[in-house]
Amino acid sequence: MAELIREIEAADIPKLRDLMKLVFGDSEWEDIRRLGGMTNHSYKITRADGQEYLVRIPGEGTEEMINRLDERKSTELACRLGIDSPLIYFGDDGRKVMRFIRDPQFMSEEVMRRKENLLQAASIFRKLHSCGEDTGVRFEVFEMAELYERIIRDGGVALYDDYDQVRNTVMTIKADVDRNGEAERVPCHNDSLIGNWVLDSGGKLYLIDWEYSGMNEAMWDLSCLSIEAVYSAENDAELLSAYYGRETTVEERKRFAAAKLYVDYLWTLWGLTRVPFDGQFMQDYADERYNRLKKNIKAYRTLK
Repeated sequence: MAELIREIEAADIPKLRDLMKLVFGDSEWEDIRRLGGMTNHSYKITRADGQEYLVRIPGEGTEEMINRLDERKSTELACRLGIDSPLIYFGDDGRKVMRFIRDPQFMSEEVMRRKENLLQAASIFRKLHSCGEDTGVRFEVFEMAELYERIIRDGGVALYDDYDQVRNTVMTIKADVDRNGEAERVPCHNDSLIGNWVLDSGGKLYLIDWEYSGMNEAMWDLSCLSIEAVYSAENDAELLSAYYGRETTVEERKRFAAAKLYVDYLWTLWGLTRVPFDGQFMQDYADERYNRLKKNIKAYRTLK
């Protein structure tokens, strides 16, 4: 699994021991390892019986943007569908304990471009999107963007000089795509970056971390994967065909291309909200997404 292994934070140890005692009745472990992640503090904990668990402590500042009760609804749905590993505990404060996926394989953009994994991802998305459940959790991209703008301004972080122009262009494209009606809302993961895919030793793919999940248009998930795995046009066509089980229409391809814009638009703003907490790393993250957004606006305009 592609992960940035970080140092164990001393302040987390008592929090982890309290959580272990709450869930298992004692606070002991045989081994602990800090995992990667952009905002939360996640650990692999091995208990005396050899069982391995993924334990998460929510990161600083996440309470402003994430409703943990909503996240729990989507996590429970994913576990019922077999998309994620079994859930052991999910607290109202966002603390979480899950079964650790054993022997996770190294993940990268190249791994997610392999045909067998691309096809599994399409199947996972189709299973999620077609499950027929309404989680009641709204993922309103442009309402969230307005919230993030306020957080950015309150945090004293600068928006881009041409931000208003780019935002207006995105909204114009959205109006064009939705001229025949907005897409159906279905359960979506909404954050299918490489670090949220886990491949076990048997080759089974899992989709993890449901913090930003909610009812959204299906194309968001597919376009997010395409961006994160750096899919080629051929990869995109294969992903869409596998997802639909047929050749796609022009309208479907336009919605997919437009969703790429929405993804980078929203996560650019999200990255800027994290700059006061995570510094230059998050500024660079936002800059990269913003530059790609402008590039993909030009690509969208070439679609027929």
